[in-house]
Amino acid sequence: MIIAAAQTKPKRFDSQANLSDHFRLIKLAAQNGACLIIFPEMSITGYETEHADEMALKPDDTRLSGLQHLSYGNNIIVVAGAPVLLNENLYIGSLIFQPHRAVEVYTKQFLHSTEADFFASSFGYNPVIELENERISFAICADIDHPEHAGNAAKMGATIYLASIFFTPRGIPEAYHLLSDYAKKHSLNVLMSNFTGQSHGTAAAGKSAFWNSNGELVAQLNSHDEGLLLNEKTATGWTERKITF
Repeated sequence: MIIAAAQTKPKRFDSQANLSDHFRLIKLAAQNGACLIIFPEMSITGYETEHADEMALKPDDTRLSGLQHLSYGNNIIVVAGAPVLLNENLYIGSLIFQPHRAVEVYTKQFLHSTEADFFASSFGYNPVIELENERISFAICADIDHPEHAGNAAKMGATIYLASIFFTPRGIPEAYHLLSDYAKKHSLNVLMSNFTGQSHGTAAAGKSAFWNSNGELVAQLNSHDEGLLLNEKTATGWTERKITF
């Protein structure tokens, strides 16, 4: 089993260009054997607050059909981020595309204070999906600042914890510390996807990474390249491979 983190450089106010980047990376991940790929927080639009309502997507938006098609055609689970409109509420969400299944949505549970003016939070959209013998749960950015979030994932039987984030260079050391701690404390394999470049006029830290269930850092990307971090489960543990450009 191979799971991949995409590290992308979003283009502000150009969702179509960002989707094209998603398509390219999904195809590349599938060509390299991945059965799951995760993108950063609000990866389709880039991180947006003030303009999020204008860029919001519904799970059945026709603009997302390409992601569903690639998931089905390549037998790969795709986890992409966007402002998501559900029942007239706007959330920061992860859209989960799986072969032969309807789109599922995870919504960010813990918002930064600056996000609360634009988004709702909810604990009601919190799927756990299965992949081979693993159970996979989801987190978005500030969720990982709250230890109970990973604890609840473990209580739901999760074995893999996927974190889509937008962390700056100043914040990334703390993210590493927290995710390593959660991996060790809850016996979770943790895969984190972050932006590089800039989003919302702020520098992103990159350094997408994977920790095994002992809390050991198995692999990480650098701070500036786009690309894929591919992590393969073998009989003796996890191995890694990087594709950057």
